[in-house]
Amino acid sequence: MSETCVIVGAGQAGAQAAHSLRQGGYEGDVVMLGDEAHPPYQRPPLSKKYLSGEFEAERLWLRPTEFYEANGIDLKTGARVSAIDREGGCVVCSDGREIGYDTLLLATGTRPRALPLPGFDLPGVLPLRTLADVDALRALMAVPRRIVIVGGGYIGLEVAAVARGLGHEVMVLESQGRVLNRVVAPELSDFYAQLHLSRGVVLRFGVSAAAVEGDGQVEAVRLTSGERIDCDLVLVAVGAVPNTELAEAAGLAVDDGISVDASCRTSDPAIFAAGDCTRFPSARYGRTIRLESVQNAIDQAKAAASAILGHERTYDPVPWFWSDQYEVKLQIAGLSQMHEETKRVGDPAGGSFYIAYLRGERLLAVDSVNHPRSHMMARRSMGEVWREDLLPAG
Repeated sequence: MSETCVIVGAGQAGAQAAHSLRQGGYEGDVVMLGDEAHPPYQRPPLSKKYLSGEFEAERLWLRPTEFYEANGIDLKTGARVSAIDREGGCVVCSDGREIGYDTLLLATGTRPRALPLPGFDLPGVLPLRTLADVDALRALMAVPRRIVIVGGGYIGLEVAAVARGLGHEVMVLESQGRVLNRVVAPELSDFYAQLHLSRGVVLRFGVSAAAVEGDGQVEAVRLTSGERIDCDLVLVAVGAVPNTELAEAAGLAVDDGISVDASCRTSDPAIFAAGDCTRFPSARYGRTIRLESVQNAIDQAKAAASAILGHERTYDPVPWFWSDQYEVKLQIAGLSQMHEETKRVGDPAGGSFYIAYLRGERLLAVDSVNHPRSHMMARRSMGEVWREDLLPAG
C-alpha cells in the first residue's frame, strides 16, 4: 500500500512542496487541500498589476491547471481543514471528510491582521490578502473613490500607488512616525514618503483609527483624536498573522508561527511545515525567525520536501523581498532589524541608491532602490566583513 502525503494549503509553499516531491521521486499519493476556489496562484501581483488591471486572473496561476493531474497531485480546492487527528493519522475537513496521511505538510500561510474596532465590518472596509479580496476592491474602484488606507507598510503603499495611478484620492494613516517603520532605515522611509507625496497621496503620521462610521456603508474614518475623515472605501493593511490554529489545536509547538527545526519538521516527526506560517532557527541571525516572502515559501517548501524524501538539509536562507511602487523597485536582501549602523551609496535625488545595514563589521542587509546590481551582490555577500569594495561603488 502506497504512502500518502497530505499538504494543507494551496499557496506558493504548498504548490512548491507538491512539485518538489514529484520531482524528487515521491511515489505515494500527494493530496493538496486549498480553502480557496482557485488553483495555487501568485500573491505579490495582487496589490500591484492585478489590482491595476494589467493582469488577468489566469496570469496569476503558478502552474496550468492541467499540471496537477498530469503529475499525480490530487488538488482539492474549496477544501477547508478543520482539525488534525494525529492519533488517527488524518485531517478532518469542515464537511466531515477525513483524509488519511502518512506524512502531513502544513502550508497554511497567514491572514490579514484584523482591527476589532467599531464599524470595521461595514461594507467598503476591506483587507488585501486573497484573490477574492482584490476582486472586491477592484469592483469598488471602478468609479472614483476617496480611499483611506490604514497602515503605511508595503501593502498599504503599493495599493496607494496603484490607486493614485487610477485617479483616486488616497490618504494613508500610519500610527508610527514614518512609513515602513519596522523594516527600513529612516532615510529610506523619507524617500518613500516624498515619493508618495509627490504623486498626491496624503500621509498622516502618529494617528490611529478608532472607528469606521456609516449608515450601512462606509462614510468616514474617525480617529482616536475625534477627527473625522470622510471617505467611501477603507483598506486595512496593518500586517498579517500566521495561521497556526490547526497546529496549536493538534498540540504542536507554536510560537508566533508553527515551530519547526532546520529540516522543517514540527514537534511531531510525521508533520512538517513550510512558508509564512512557520518559525525556524537561523544560525545566520542567531535566533528563530518567521518570514513572509515568496523566497521563503519556495525555498522552505523545497527543504521540507527534501526532508520528507529522506534527504534532510539545514534551511538557513539569505532572505530577500521586493516592493514595486510607481516606477520604483525596492529590493531587500537580508534582515536589518538588529543593525547598528547604516551606509548609503548613491543619491536618493537621482532615484537609484542602496543602504547597507551593518552589525559590528558584518553585513546584515541591503535595501536597493532601482539598483539591481547591489541587490544581487548583497545576496552573495551577506554576513561578510564590510569593506568598501564588497558592494558596487554607486
